Amino acid sequence: MATPRRRLIRSMRPEPLHPQLQRRINKQRARLDHERLALSRWQKRLRRAFNAVEKCQKTIARIERQLTRYTP
Repeated sequence: MATPRRRLIRSMRPEPLHPQLQRRINKQRARLDHERLALSRWQKRLRRAFNAVEKCQKTIARIERQLTRYTP
């Protein structure tokens, strides 16, 4: 083995944050959680609405096909 083994490079310990900065970070994390929950709720509603629209489109297409059979 001509090449030496790789050494792990560990970062230095982070300095303790100022209380004001820590409060701001905690506030941002709480806001992020709140927004993620809101997004998941809206995505569920959007998915439900999208499925309803698809169902209506399929129904309309089926009725239009049936009508074209009856018209000369």
